[in-house]
Amino acid sequence: MIQHNEISSLELKHKIRSGEILFGGNKKLKIYGQLKCKSGKRMLQQNRVFFTSEEEAIEFGYRPCGNCMKTAYNSWQKKKLDGFI
Repeated sequence: MIQHNEISSLELKHKIRSGEILFGGNKKLKIYGQLKCKSGKRMLQQNRVFFTSEEEAIEFGYRPCGNCMKTAYNSWQKKKLDGFI
């Protein structure tokens, strides 16, 4: 997990273009999603974190965004309701 305020803009752009960073997240809400998500673009920089994979985000206890990752969110919600989370 990479904190937005701990990486330079240039290094961040390089990691996104090279495919090292694939997902963004909100560390206060513990939600992750796609980098192009409108909800994610509105969050404060101080709350923004980045992940190299979906698995990494899940390992850190983040849940999928209900806006840009509907299928993963619905699956997560079903597991939560069934008592697996």
